Parts: sequence; C-alpha cells; structure tokens
Amino acid sequence: MEDKFPDRLRELRREKGVSGKVAGDFCGVSASAVCRYEKGEREPDMQTIIKLSEYFGVTTDYLLGKEK
Repeated sequence: MEDKFPDRLRELRREKGVSGKVAGDFCGVSASAVCRYEKGEREPDMQTIIKLSEYFGVTTDYLLGKEK
C-alpha cells in the first residue's frame, strides 16, 4: 500500500493556508521536520501524528490514509 500520509499532510496544510513552521510549532517540531514528513523522508512519532490530526481537525486514520 502506498504511503498517503505525506500527501494528506501537504494537502491539509495548504487547505488551511499555514506554513510548515506554523504547523510544526503547534506540534513541537521544526518546519524542516514537517517538510521531511511531506516529502516522505521522515515519519513522525505517534504523539506528533495525534497533534497534527488535532490541529487539522481530522482523525489519525484519515491523516494516515486509512480512511477517506
């Protein structure tokens, strides 16, 4: 199965109109970490996934590509 997380994160961030720095600050990670998540070069830990889902108002399953 293709990893949908990078695409979902990028899409949600752009829809909300926020930079990687703003999203990262909310989650306690750097803008470069968010960039690496979006490029699929790095995977966030579970706590960061939870914070990202809260920030964007989606479920963790949606963010991870397990639901539409």
